[in-house]
Amino acid sequence: MTKLSDTEPVLIEEVYEKWHQVLRGELEIDEILHEDCIFWSPVLFHPQHGRDLTKMYLSAASLVFPGDDSQKTSENEKKNSSTSSFRYTKRVLDGKHAVLEFETSIDGLHVNGVDIITCDDDGLIVEFKVMIRPRQALEKVREQMMHMIESLDQSS
Repeated sequence: MTKLSDTEPVLIEEVYEKWHQVLRGELEIDEILHEDCIFWSPVLFHPQHGRDLTKMYLSAASLVFPGDDSQKTSENEKKNSSTSSFRYTKRVLDGKHAVLEFETSIDGLHVNGVDIITCDDDGLIVEFKVMIRPRQALEKVREQMMHMIESLDQSS
């Protein structure tokens, strides 16, 4: 196991911090996604290739995953995410990989999942994989994600 210096930040920790800046609306997602990023969705059979598709799925997820508590709040409050039921509960950062466990609730269903993020030497995300459990939650996420992607497609 490699010992980390307090003065030399590890690359994945920087990516982790930037990812949270994106979630807080402080950084554009394009700044941390590699042009050839691969997105693995829990509801699709094949990986989605490229920054644009990854951005589309992550943008849709950001509107679905705030969870039930955010349904009652204004857009400003949603950006602060203080009223969101979505939260990361555990993290493992190692080398160029981050495993982030999350929880939220959607339509009263408890959702538990994991984001697995891989970055390159430049600190850009080259792979983003999402896993969700239990099965009922996965079905609910699939349903809402498909509606969200359709509405994003119609608005562009």
